Amino acid sequence: MGAKIQDLIFAKTTLVGSGLAALFLIERLFPAARPGEPDPGEPSGMGHRLGRNLGLWVINLFLSPLAIVPLTAAATDHALTWRIAATPWWQGGVGLILDLLILDLFIYGWHRANHRWPFLWRFHQVHHRDRFLDVTSSLRFHFGEVLLSALVRAVFIICMGLPLRSVVVFEALLLLAAAFHHSNIKLPSMIEAFLSKIIVTPSIHWVHHHRLRRDTDSNYATILSCWDVVFASRSKKQRTPDMPIGLEGEPELSLLQLLKLPAANLRR
Repeated sequence: MGAKIQDLIFAKTTLVGSGLAALFLIERLFPAARPGEPDPGEPSGMGHRLGRNLGLWVINLFLSPLAIVPLTAAATDHALTWRIAATPWWQGGVGLILDLLILDLFIYGWHRANHRWPFLWRFHQVHHRDRFLDVTSSLRFHFGEVLLSALVRAVFIICMGLPLRSVVVFEALLLLAAAFHHSNIKLPSMIEAFLSKIIVTPSIHWVHHHRLRRDTDSNYATILSCWDVVFASRSKKQRTPDMPIGLEGEPELSLLQLLKLPAANLRR
């Protein structure tokens, strides 16, 4: 891996880490909603909740240099060169913008597939069982989903001939966007209304985490909000401060139960 790419990855890590920390602080100073009372028998307390979310994140943090980064680098090293030969103008700044659009559309489709295909949903539901949303919710993913996502994305990278630079830049934008739209920041209504026409905001994504399943299966976009409009998957539901978060009819679980959940579902 070249020095420039290593510098790019370092810059990505620094930017994303700083962004997550800033959003975590801001949402505690200016919260849009307060956590409700847990259902009877569920693990309770914000400390326990943060422990579950950060525990899943730490597992994925160790997984990244062992599997995710090498897999992504290998995919870009073996990416097909068809687009360079067919469209030599697909380089530089224009090429980067096109790559970001293509990757954002791919993530929209992958996210939607995680809700539609039962095998993928076994893993993705771990993310949706969170009973409240804040920045840490954007880190709450089962390691199995992270691995599956990396494998499918690697195939996409190879087929589309995507360079590592584009993938690293997109990952930084993706992580910051996810942290923002999961956050519990109270934004002025006019600012949020304006931003929501371009990017996914908390008002859009919190509906995706509404405990009502028909809303859970909507609002799949991650960075640009237009994809849900184009593919008719935008919910008409408006976010409210007391909107119940989680999965309809499904309780929150302990960290160990969340880790075992996909395998437990396979035995059903």
